[in-house]
Amino acid sequence: MKAVKVLTVLLLLTATAVSCSNGPVEYRKTKPLMDTIVTITVVSESDRKADEAIESAFSVISRFSDKIDFFKHTSELSAVNRNAGIAAVTVSPETLGVIERALYIAKISGGAFDPTIGPEIRMWDFAKKVRPSDEEIRKNLPLVNYRDIVVDRSRSTVFLRKRGMLMDLGGIAKGYAADLALADLKKEGIAAGIVAAAGDIRAFGLKPGGEAWRVGIMNPRQKSKADELIATARLSNKAVSTSGDYERYFIENGRRYHHILDPKTGYPAAGCRSVTVISDDGIFADGFTTAVFVLGPEKGMRLVRDCGADALIIDRDGGVHTTPGLKKMVAFENGH
Repeated sequence: MKAVKVLTVLLLLTATAVSCSNGPVEYRKTKPLMDTIVTITVVSESDRKADEAIESAFSVISRFSDKIDFFKHTSELSAVNRNAGIAAVTVSPETLGVIERALYIAKISGGAFDPTIGPEIRMWDFAKKVRPSDEEIRKNLPLVNYRDIVVDRSRSTVFLRKRGMLMDLGGIAKGYAADLALADLKKEGIAAGIVAAAGDIRAFGLKPGGEAWRVGIMNPRQKSKADELIATARLSNKAVSTSGDYERYFIENGRRYHHILDPKTGYPAAGCRSVTVISDDGIFADGFTTAVFVLGPEKGMRLVRDCGADALIIDRDGGVHTTPGLKKMVAFENGH
């Protein structure tokens, strides 16, 4: 079942067009894409140029989404999944690119992020509070192994070795879409802006007043509206992504079941409440949040540091863990 993803990172914007006297203006537009809400903000002195650039970036995201949509029968990803164990499928450069990057993150995380998690994910329905039986979960685990993805770059083909395998790029696609949209905005002559696809945000340049873009990071256990944010990040030429156990979940017999599954068990990962990663690229920030969430605070922090990124981890008990570099970009709210 598809559902619009809850915003886990908040853009701190206040208007569709924010004017600076006789200078550049912030223009913002929002569209429902990739089963979530995508907001694009650009800095421009021309409303026509801004609108054309934003619409072009939306089109880039839409075309990419059509190619890697897990639920769309005509997508390239669906073709790869239908031909699992049968034949390699030719895909576009965009699809090949996101799969290659997904494999890279899978390898360096030891499989904590695994794009072949599809057979397990499809059995859960968090909106209807449906969870699979232990037997069903165990039965599908042999189909979850990123090592069974075969990519031939020279032929631009992808092959899943086992019948029944399902690749799901939901844990990385929005970050890559933000990267593609940002590249398109730059091609259209935009020097500053921000692309936000739910909890995946890519910023470049500065606001009209010369300030960095402000992004709020959600409190995973907020008790009131005043407690909504745990921190605020100031970003320029960086990407930020947040994943949390509060996005899609249900409670059963006092236990929280959420959508971030551990590929090794098929059950929701239990070490964290939320993970925020700040990186140079959206696709890596997106993929690392899932990997770190599954690895837990200690191993997750090691992975982030080794890859030159920064992270804010809220563990399962509410403890806060940060990389040293994060303090230069993030200010914590009162009480945190």
